[in-house]
Amino acid sequence: PEVIRAQAAAVSAQVDSHQLQLAASMGERAELEELVRLQGERVRSLKQQKACAEQVEEEVAKLLRLKAQLGPDEGKQKFVLKTPKGTRDYSPRQMAVREKVFDVIIRCFKRHGAEVIDTPVFELKETLTGKYGEDSKLIYDLKDQGGELLSLRYDLTVPFARYLAMNKLTNIKRYHIAKVYRRDNPAMTRGRYREFYQCDFDIAGQFDPMIPDAECLKIMCEILSSLQIGDFMVKVNDRRILDGMFAVCGVPDSKFRTICSAVDKLDKVSWEEVKNEMVGEKGLAPEAADRIGDYVQQHGGVSLVEQLLQDPKLSQNKQALEGLGDLKLLFEYLTLFGIADKISFDLSLARGLDYYTGVIYEAVLLQTPTQAGEEPLGVGSVAAGGRYDGLVGMFDPKGRKVPCVGLSVGVERIFSIVEQRLEALEEKVRTTETQVLVASAQKKLLEERLKLVTELWDAGIKAELLYKKNPKLLNQLQYCEETGIPLVAIIGEQELKDGVIKLRSVASREEVDIRREDLVEEIKRRTTQPLCIC
Repeated sequence: PEVIRAQAAAVSAQVDSHQLQLAASMGERAELEELVRLQGERVRSLKQQKACAEQVEEEVAKLLRLKAQLGPDEGKQKFVLKTPKGTRDYSPRQMAVREKVFDVIIRCFKRHGAEVIDTPVFELKETLTGKYGEDSKLIYDLKDQGGELLSLRYDLTVPFARYLAMNKLTNIKRYHIAKVYRRDNPAMTRGRYREFYQCDFDIAGQFDPMIPDAECLKIMCEILSSLQIGDFMVKVNDRRILDGMFAVCGVPDSKFRTICSAVDKLDKVSWEEVKNEMVGEKGLAPEAADRIGDYVQQHGGVSLVEQLLQDPKLSQNKQALEGLGDLKLLFEYLTLFGIADKISFDLSLARGLDYYTGVIYEAVLLQTPTQAGEEPLGVGSVAAGGRYDGLVGMFDPKGRKVPCVGLSVGVERIFSIVEQRLEALEEKVRTTETQVLVASAQKKLLEERLKLVTELWDAGIKAELLYKKNPKLLNQLQYCEETGIPLVAIIGEQELKDGVIKLRSVASREEVDIRREDLVEEIKRRTTQPLCIC
């Protein structure tokens, strides 16, 4: 105890000495900060030495008084360096995966004859208002900049409809890949963000029933199969069937959309929870909710469509009858496209967005059943879409409608799945596309390396060199191994005399002399490879 007291007294004396020295100019902030620092050291020292509680409390009180005298520092507030909630940065490795996924999707869109467009990241607030039902509360409104009230786009569909109406277009097949924004509660591990990409494909125009709709479903299946992210199923329904079902179940017209939003939650929560929301929160009669429950828990194929066409109540509703007729035709086309086995007619699928008018669909990844005989479980939506024949008319001064149908691929969810898979497999992902490194085996060959790399760049070869005058050959080879560069073009004094370049395979370490004029073709031949997600 005597030693502790002596040490504490020494620290205290040091602080007191400083206080005396600085007392004359106590108003200076820097001096006060120094006193706070020293008093903080005194407190830490006492705690480390396990001094008595009373002494520690007394010194802590002094520290707090000094901090109070110091006051807040407006210019030095603690700034936490982070990305905003619901957003993230992407490393070169993650971007390499994303680019390959985008490439698969874009190739498919182009294969089906789509053109590409772009629209502003923000729209007039009025453009977006009243198009998303209960989800309208998730729209990001921007601060008034003087004259125009603006919002960040919530999806790519409403801006597309505005684009069609503004340009008086009645016929286009387009794709659009861009970021959208939603003030949602993010779940970033499951690919749910506030800023995220959508990949949209839409067909606008007056065509015979269900042919464009079937092609959209075909595109969805092609993309998901190409990405090889696991088994999937596409749920299909029709807004007209839903509205007809609500009508025959006794749902008032005014409650159609709110009840539709409740039904849309059936993929996330149980029927009992949805029923409680309908009755408790939305004021629906319990018997009407029970009748809805009898329908929305059914799913199947074309046989269910035929069964519902014979349903004594549903078959008497004109809207439901039209929807069922179109679905029957849709299944015929899906069979011809060879994807009917991937499609499930699911009466619980509602898609909460207000603008859908006809067929709606959603692709979900399936979880392998744990027990034999169990049905596969959906583990998350990865693509969705539907028909929206009235949206363009909402922007046209004369209300002229342009029928539209489309799909949107949820790439963020797909990126998360692909990244997790690569992590689990511990696979190395190349972050560059460099085909060859131009290297030298001896010193004083920088000029020759620069000449050769220029020849390769001019010929369209992706090439690099190290930014050192005289790099060691071992370091150059090691760089190739670390970055995945497959070939090394080595220049040496003998090679320059013979007019050849030594081409080395990094993987096999095999070296061959190639005539300089043949180098470009040899590099192209060796580095041409098919597209692969991993």
